[in-house]
Amino acid sequence: MKRQGNKIMAWLVERRISASEVGRKAGITQSIMSETIHGKRNNRRALRALMGIGCPVKLLALPEDMNGKAAA
Repeated sequence: MKRQGNKIMAWLVERRISASEVGRKAGITQSIMSETIHGKRNNRRALRALMGIGCPVKLLALPEDMNGKAAA
């Protein structure tokens, strides 16, 4: 399954959360956050930050090594 960047961004907008804000709190750059959201990267810190704010895991298309952590 491919990461659904547009749906992730829509989810963030609905909650009035900016991707930059999530990235800043996770200690990563806005570009890394954006590239991860849109599936160009698999930055684990960015993905964990998105999971941490409640982003639906089904939108994230987690890498294999993170699948077990989705429920944690």
